[in-house]
Amino acid sequence: MLDNPVWSALRHDQKPFSLVRGQAARYQPDVSPFVAVDDVSDPAAWADLAELVEPDETVLMPAAPDTTPAGWELLGGGKGVQLTGEDLAGAHDDEAVRLGAADVPEMLDLVERTKPGPFGPRTYELGGYLGIRRGGALVAMAGERVRPPGWSEISAVCTDPAYRGQGLANRLVRAVAAGIRERGEIPFLHAAGFNENAIRLYLAMGFRHRRDINFHALRRAAS
Repeated sequence: MLDNPVWSALRHDQKPFSLVRGQAARYQPDVSPFVAVDDVSDPAAWADLAELVEPDETVLMPAAPDTTPAGWELLGGGKGVQLTGEDLAGAHDDEAVRLGAADVPEMLDLVERTKPGPFGPRTYELGGYLGIRRGGALVAMAGERVRPPGWSEISAVCTDPAYRGQGLANRLVRAVAAGIRERGEIPFLHAAGFNENAIRLYLAMGFRHRRDINFHALRRAAS
């Protein structure tokens, strides 16, 4: 399931958020920019994906191929790591509050200031978003994104710069993981390969390095 996590998620538990054509799938654009194909070596799968992506639209592909297929332009991205949390100890946190639609403006503002990765106006609907407030303001959050059967990705882990160094991200990751465990699933996450400090922190928390993985920003060429 984790070899092609977006494809696995959109073909199973997260079908309500998906757009699917043949061998390609994507999240609805205001939910997430992630896309996937069943087999990255199959030109027919990329042709199906082209039908789901507007000309000149930029999308993101985890588990992307090393070479860019015809009809697509590589805009950026790079190597990342996929970590699994079989050994992660989840722990509920009394200060963590559930975030929902009313919190979206603050969530988007925090994401804009901290750059944890793509986050849209409906990303919170994927579930499990928790935050910590100080003085009424949202200063840290984490939640769930890609959910292949049996797994759930912890994502959008971010802390306001003024509140870093207090262990808030660690606490929120464990709190989100506790909810995942209660459903009988296993947490996992992705991190940029250059973010060595974050990777060390996650490994110290109990995550295991499963594999390296490509994350590519791709643009469909105009016809």
